[in-house]
Amino acid sequence: MTAALEIKGLQAWYGESHVLHGVDMVVQPGEVVTLLGRNGAGRTTTMRAVMGLTGARKGSIQVNGVETIGMATHRIAHLGIGYCPEERGIFASLSAEENLLLPPALKGAAPGMSVEEIYAMFPNLAERRHSQGTRLSGGEQQMLAVARILRTGARLLLLDEISEGLAPVIVQALARMITMLRAKGYTIVMVEQNFRFAAPLADRFYVMEHGRIVETFGAAQLEAKMPVLNELLGV
Repeated sequence: MTAALEIKGLQAWYGESHVLHGVDMVVQPGEVVTLLGRNGAGRTTTMRAVMGLTGARKGSIQVNGVETIGMATHRIAHLGIGYCPEERGIFASLSAEENLLLPPALKGAAPGMSVEEIYAMFPNLAERRHSQGTRLSGGEQQMLAVARILRTGARLLLLDEISEGLAPVIVQALARMITMLRAKGYTIVMVEQNFRFAAPLADRFYVMEHGRIVETFGAAQLEAKMPVLNELLGV
């Protein structure tokens, strides 16, 4: 089976800063994988490097078997990847529904979710469809940012800190969403600081420190790895 995402020896820079020092990662189709680590460990940079949003990149990044290291960001996106950055990027002057309808479908990708399917998954957004972007709560904005990607037909989702700073009821709704997306066959890579949110959702975990992967293990090993995680993350 071809991996949905395979990263080998990835190095990345922001200007003169050498941030990633040889990252290796494999994500199989339909998996939920969580990238753990302290702030500054290189997790967001890994996501941005996959999308071609860092400075220089070296190594190999394959998406469904296609090498992307030399590709422009818009071409990478058309391979069926959706990136939800921490800052969300909701347009304040547009309504929730206008934000949702903004991105075009990806050529050659599977059809995206319909607006009706999205509203069934996110009832809050259905209620707030005519509200301006700025009038949405942080949790509603986060749901909208993820929902917008699902409209495009992307099947590999990179989600950066989607639970950060949100009320517990919204975090639970996001957890249900990830469970539903996994059941539909989506492949998800999450960067998470909120270990309690990530732990029950992920099939496998990678732990980063100083721009390198230092631990990798499956959900079944989670309990045995807790002492190591306490040391690396302070969870």
